[in-house]
Amino acid sequence: MIDGELLRVEGVSKTFESVRAVSDVSFSVGRGEILGFLGPNGAGKTTTIRMILGIFHPDVGTIRCSLDGEAHHAPKERTGYLPEERGLYSDAKVLDLLVYFGELKGLARAEARNRARQWLDRFDLLDWASKKVEKLSKGMQQKIQFTASILHRPDLVVLDEPFSGLDPVNQNLLHEIIAGLKEENVAVLLSSHRMNLVEALCDRIFLIHNGRRVLYGDLEEIKESHGEHAVRIRFEGDGSILAELPGVTDLRLEEGRAAFTLEQSVSPDAFVRSLPESIEILALSVDRPPLHDIFVRTVEGRAS
Repeated sequence: MIDGELLRVEGVSKTFESVRAVSDVSFSVGRGEILGFLGPNGAGKTTTIRMILGIFHPDVGTIRCSLDGEAHHAPKERTGYLPEERGLYSDAKVLDLLVYFGELKGLARAEARNRARQWLDRFDLLDWASKKVEKLSKGMQQKIQFTASILHRPDLVVLDEPFSGLDPVNQNLLHEIIAGLKEENVAVLLSSHRMNLVEALCDRIFLIHNGRRVLYGDLEEIKESHGEHAVRIRFEGDGSILAELPGVTDLRLEEGRAAFTLEQSVSPDAFVRSLPESIEILALSVDRPPLHDIFVRTVEGRAS
């Protein structure tokens, strides 16, 4: 394995009866890296994650983890996993449950209890420590399940829809914590449909569709390779004239606002110079297309 690389998936395929769920998938995750593992529903993400965790075994290909020599999956005691589905015992008390999960991962009971209380405090849930899980809201349960996945300080963390059920304040808190895992040299595999959060967190992305890799690499390089720029304008005047300017496509007009794509053949500087004097620009932003747009275009292009 390459220096700094913690997990490598090479040429992995998996078939269930006559359905090829994953076909010839390869990627790696390094220490101190957050890899966005993306794809539409039914693309093969969950099957791939379960092979990494050793729940399924690949029909073809290899999975290597530097945590345990040439292991064919990530070792459980050094891996944290947050599944998309709830995996909590509803009639258990919150603190007792976290201690139980910590012990399963090799922590001494006193240490598990101490760490669990620290995380409950950080998530503002310390007052709920003696409550049963069933009394918690969906967002609270999500924070408990996330805590269970990192309580033992794993080297590899696999997060499947970690922001599910969280309000914007707690999304920001979890964003901060996941970014902190990177700073602690943890390898993070992050699967989510919240493209704005993935874009803010991830160094690289892997996009899977119909079981196959369709995009993989450095996020900024992928955005640059798509060429076009995303433009947003606030203005005064008749915005319909924007449709006549060179390079403007996918124009979306509202009262005093416009959003559109600028074709690769037209530079942002040339576009700004072409703006007519009849429009007064109040605000203008030009950026590479957001990950959301790249995701949709890539998947729709492959589906057509």
